[in-house]
Amino acid sequence: NVTLNMPAERSGEDVDIILSRLKGVKAFQRFHPSLLLQICSCAFYEYLEKVFRQGDIGTSWYAVLSGSLDVKVSETANHQDAVAICTLGIGTAFGESILDNTPRHATIVSRETSELLRIEQREFKSLWEKYRQCMAGLLAPPYGAMESGSNNDRLADKDSLEKLQRGGKVMRNAILSRAPHMIRDRKYHLKTYRQCCVGTELVDWLVQQSTCVHTRSHAVGMWQALLEEGVLNHVDQELGFQDKYLFYRFLDDEEEDTPLPSEEEKRESEEELPETILFLAQIGPDALLRMILRKPPGQRTGDDLEIIYDELLHIKALSHLSNTVSLIPPLQHWTHVKLSLLLPVFNQGEEGTSWYIIQKGSVNVVIYGKGVVCTLHEGDDFGKLALVTDSARAASIVLREDNCHFLRVDKEDFNRILRDVEANTVRLKEHEQAVLVLEKSPRASTLGNIKYTVMSGTPEKILDHFLETMRMDTHHADPDDFVLMHCVFMPNSQFCQLLMLCYIFNPVCTYHAVAPPGSEQERLEYAVTSKRRVLNLALRWAAVHAHHLQEEQAALTFLEELYGSVSSDSRILRALKDFVPDLEKVVKLHIDMKSQKVLLREFSNGDERLAKKQPIRNCDEILLKVYCSDHTYTTIRVAVAATGREVTSAVADKLASSDDLLLVHLSSAGEKQMLKPNDVSVFSTLSINGRMFACPRDQLNALTPLPDQEGPSAGSMSSFELMSSKDLAYQMTLYDWELFSCVHEHELLYHTFGRQSFRRTTANLDLFLRRFNQVQLWVVTEVCLCGQLSKRVQLLKKFIKIAAHCREFKNLNSFFAIIMGMSNPAVSRLTQTWEKLPSKFKKFYAEFESMMDPSRNHRAYRLTVTKIEPPIIPFMPLLLKDMTFSHEGNKTFIDNMVNFEKIRMIANTIRAVRHCRSQPFNPEVCQPNKNHAEVRGYVRKLCVIDNQRTLTTLSYRLEPRRT
Repeated sequence: NVTLNMPAERSGEDVDIILSRLKGVKAFQRFHPSLLLQICSCAFYEYLEKVFRQGDIGTSWYAVLSGSLDVKVSETANHQDAVAICTLGIGTAFGESILDNTPRHATIVSRETSELLRIEQREFKSLWEKYRQCMAGLLAPPYGAMESGSNNDRLADKDSLEKLQRGGKVMRNAILSRAPHMIRDRKYHLKTYRQCCVGTELVDWLVQQSTCVHTRSHAVGMWQALLEEGVLNHVDQELGFQDKYLFYRFLDDEEEDTPLPSEEEKRESEEELPETILFLAQIGPDALLRMILRKPPGQRTGDDLEIIYDELLHIKALSHLSNTVSLIPPLQHWTHVKLSLLLPVFNQGEEGTSWYIIQKGSVNVVIYGKGVVCTLHEGDDFGKLALVTDSARAASIVLREDNCHFLRVDKEDFNRILRDVEANTVRLKEHEQAVLVLEKSPRASTLGNIKYTVMSGTPEKILDHFLETMRMDTHHADPDDFVLMHCVFMPNSQFCQLLMLCYIFNPVCTYHAVAPPGSEQERLEYAVTSKRRVLNLALRWAAVHAHHLQEEQAALTFLEELYGSVSSDSRILRALKDFVPDLEKVVKLHIDMKSQKVLLREFSNGDERLAKKQPIRNCDEILLKVYCSDHTYTTIRVAVAATGREVTSAVADKLASSDDLLLVHLSSAGEKQMLKPNDVSVFSTLSINGRMFACPRDQLNALTPLPDQEGPSAGSMSSFELMSSKDLAYQMTLYDWELFSCVHEHELLYHTFGRQSFRRTTANLDLFLRRFNQVQLWVVTEVCLCGQLSKRVQLLKKFIKIAAHCREFKNLNSFFAIIMGMSNPAVSRLTQTWEKLPSKFKKFYAEFESMMDPSRNHRAYRLTVTKIEPPIIPFMPLLLKDMTFSHEGNKTFIDNMVNFEKIRMIANTIRAVRHCRSQPFNPEVCQPNKNHAEVRGYVRKLCVIDNQRTLTTLSYRLEPRRT
C-alpha cells in the first residue's frame, strides 16, 4: 500500500518495500540499483480498470506487476473493429510513446485484475535521459534496441554455459568420490566403450542425492541439460538422454588417460554439489520438455504426453482456462505441439498458420505505420486468432534476441484436434435448445462401453446424467465432482427437492420418457436400481456436507422423509434393506449435531488457543469485543455468521446509542477498512493485531490504534532459544493440523465465489490463513527485535532448522511461512547478519527458497507435493490462488448451461485438499521432550508486530543503510 502514497511522502522504508517487490519481477532484475531506487521514489501503483484507447495521447508509462492485458489494434477509427494481436503478461511494459507525444499505437484492455506500476511523463523522460542504455532492454524499439537485449542474453547464456560446464565437472568428481564403480569401461556386443556411465544408474544416483530431485523424469531432464551443452555425451551421439541401459560419457572422459580428480578437487566438488544439483533441478524440466517436443508426435510415449500436458498447464498463456470458455481443446489432445528454435519474421497481412507460445526469449509486435506496439516475453503467446479464424495476421512478429524458443501448434494440427473433439462431442437438445453437452472419454470403461464426461448442461440434466452413469461400487467417502460442487450452481434446497422426486417417481433421471421396454420383472429391477442410485448419491452427499447440513432445515427434512420412505419400501423391495441402517445413522447424527450449541470464547485473544480446536459452525455464537473511539469496548454475543449490520445493531443496543454506527477494521498501522452491512462473519476478517471498532461517521477520522496493537517491544528469543527446533516444529505442526482439520472444503468455495451469496462463514479457513501470516510475522518480529548481531545469526540458523523440521513433518504451510518471513525486506536487507551465516545454512536456505520459485505456476512446489504421501499440511494461499484464477478466468454459466469444465477444474483443487487429509496425522511421530507443555504454549501464543513500516524502521536501527 505504500506506493499509494504521494512520492514526496515516501520514507526510505517505503522505498525499500517497493524495491523488494520490483526485484521479484524478471524485467527489472537487469536494471541498475540506482535506477530501481529512482523508480521506487517516483512510481505509482494502481489497478487497471479503464481502457486506454488507440490514438489517445498518453500521459504515463506502465509496467505490468501482475495479471494480463490484451493489446488490440484497429485499422479504422472505430474501436469496435479492434483485433486482439497479443496479450501482455507480468514484466511487460507499454506507453513509451510519451517520450515524443505520439498517439498510442494500440488499445489496452485488462483481461483480469491487473497490478500496474505507473510513471508519469515528466519523471519517465527524466529517467530515460539518464538511464537510456539501461532501460532500452525493457522498452520496445525505436527507443529500445534489439542489440541491448541480445547482448544481455548472450551474457546470461555464457554464464549458464559456464555453470553447466562446471556442473558437469562437479557431478563427475562427486560420482568418482561417492560411487567410482559407475564410471568404467563397458562391453556390449563385443565392443568396448571406455569410461562410460549407464543412463539408469545416473538417474538412480541423482534421485538419491537430494530432495530437490522430485522424480526420475526430473532427473532425466537434469542430465539432458548437460547433454544439450556437450558436457555429457551419448556414445553414439544421440541427442536425447534416456533412463535406459545406454552408455554416456562425461566430457572430461572423452580424452584417453584423463587424470582422476585430486583430493582437493573432490573436496571442492563435495562442497559445490548441493548448489549444482539445485541449479540443474531448476533448468532440468525445460530441457526435458525440449527433448520431448523435438520428437515427432508419433514417437511420443504416454509418459511424454503426460509431461507435455503438465508443462502446458504451467504456462501462463494456458493456465486456468477451461475448454468451453477459451475455445482451447482439452490439453490431453495436444499431441502435436512442436518446439521451434528459430522463428522467421512474420509480416502483417500474411496468412496465419501457427500459434506460438514463448518458452524462452522475447519478440516485438510491429504494425505498419505505428512501429513496435509491444514486446512479448516468456509465457506470452501470439497468433491464436489464426487457429480459430481465417483472418490475416494483424501484426508482424520480429525476433528481439537470439536463441528464442517457442512452443508451436500448426493450424492443420489444431484443426485436427478440434475435429477430434467435435467428433467426440454429443449435444442433447430439448425444444431445439441444448441442455447437455457430453464429450466421449478417451478411455473406454472396463466393460467396453463408451464413457462420456459432462462439458456443460442445465443443473437438472447434469444430475440426470450423473445418476444414470454413477458407479454403485464407489465408496461414500469418494465423491464425484457433482457431489463436491453442486452448491455452486444448485443450492441444497433444490438438490433435495429433485432427489426426492427422483426417488418417489420411478423411472426418472434418464433420457427416456418411460422405463425401457421389457417384462414386469425387468421394469421392477430397473426401478429398484434407480432408487438405489438415488440413495447412494444421498449418502455421498450427506458425507461431504458433514456438519453443514444441520444448519438447513430443508436438508434435514429431506433426510428424514427419505429415511421414512426407504424404511417403508424396504419391506417390499428387499434390495433397499441395506440402505436403512446407513440412513438411520445419518439422520440421527445430524439431529444430534443440531441439538448441540457451542459458545466460543473470545476470538482474537485469550487462552482459547491452548484448547484443542473444534470446527466453527454457522450456528455457533461468539463473544466479540467491539471498541469505541475512546478505546473503551463492549462485548457482544452474536452468531458466527452475523453480518456487519447485525453486529452494529447489537453494539447500538448494548450502548443504548441512537447514532448510525459504522463498523471499521482498524489495523495496527492505523489503516481503516469499512465493513459493509451485508458482509458475513465479519469477526474472522480481522488481521493479526487488528481490532473491530464501531463509531458514528463524524468520529471516523479520530480512530487510533490501541497500544496493545503495536505488538511486543522485546523479542522472545530467550524463551525459545533453549527449546529444541524439532520440538518447536512438531508443536507448530500439531497446531496447524488442528486448524487445517477444522477447515471444511466448502469454505474454499465460499471464499472463492463470495461467502455473501452463500450466507456461510469461512471462519475456520480464515483462522488457518491467519496462522500462516502469524508465523511469517513471528520470524520477522524476532529478527528485528534482536539487537545483537551474533544472536541474530543464531536466530536465522534456528529458523532454518525449524523450517527443515516442518518440511520433514510435511507441514508445508509453516515451512513456507518461515521462509517467506526470512525473505521479508526487513530481514533480507540485513546484509551483515546474512554474511555471518555459515555457508551450510546459506545452502539450506537457497534450497528452501527455490521451492518458493513462482515460475511456471509454482512448478517447484507442485513437484514437491506430488512426491509426498499424506497427511500433508499444504501451502493454502496457493490453493486459493488456483481456485480464484479458475473462477475469475471462466464463466460459471454459458448459454444458460453450467460450464462444468470450470466446475471440474475447481473440484481438482478441492480434491487436492481431500488428498492432503486422506490419512490421519499421527502425533506419535515425534516423542516430545519433558518441556512439551511449555513449547506447546509458546507456539500457540506467538506475539508479533504486523506493521511492516515498524518492522522496517527496526531493521534500519539494527543495520543502517550503507552510504
